[in-house]
Amino acid sequence: MDLRDAFGPSGVVSIVGAGGKKSTLYALASELERAVVTATVRIPVFDDRVERLVVTGDPARTVRTNDAWPLGVVPGRDDDRERYLGYDLETVDVLASATDAPILLKADGARTRWLKAPNDDEPQIPSTTDLVIPVASARVVGESLDARRVHRPERVAAITGRTVGESVRAEDLVTVLTHDRGGLKHVPSDARVVPLINMVDDETLVSTGREVATELLSHPRIDRVVLGRMDRGRAVDVVE
Repeated sequence: MDLRDAFGPSGVVSIVGAGGKKSTLYALASELERAVVTATVRIPVFDDRVERLVVTGDPARTVRTNDAWPLGVVPGRDDDRERYLGYDLETVDVLASATDAPILLKADGARTRWLKAPNDDEPQIPSTTDLVIPVASARVVGESLDARRVHRPERVAAITGRTVGESVRAEDLVTVLTHDRGGLKHVPSDARVVPLINMVDDETLVSTGREVATELLSHPRIDRVVLGRMDRGRAVDVVE
């Protein structure tokens, strides 16, 4: 399925959670005629994922004269040189007013884990966000709720009522993705919410994803749920 049809990206698209944020950013950018790729948190260097990458303190000015898409904009490099820094929220708001191209942004970090609950200072979601995509991996179901697969497992345990070290269950993904200390944290009241259950790599994982999606749809903030394989840049199913 076309990712544009699956997610309906427009305006500012904030991607949060764990289990495929960056691959989702780049897959969406590659399918859209025009897109801006950026972040409000640190992000690994991604020059090879965009047609043009500009380091600038004024991304709005850059986008107004740009003719190479997708465009990446960042304010600078982190001290380790392997990551770019993210913009503050106000700068993204100004950027959003300067273009009608979708702005795809990474709004928190997860250190390659498959599930997470945000820290006190995240996610960094701009008030102008039109679409939030909370991500979790179907592959985390059955894994131990510990730091090997879960970012900040103690916070996930607090949200779900589990104990660190227990096995993650499908209902835990539902709880985390719909919790105001999880996938719905800092989501603007008028933003659409389309969770992504990623890594549905076989029929068993697709079944798990559909089980999670069905429960997610009972929450009033959830617009639809996408099951995906973002490593291949495709949506496997849309549940609505």
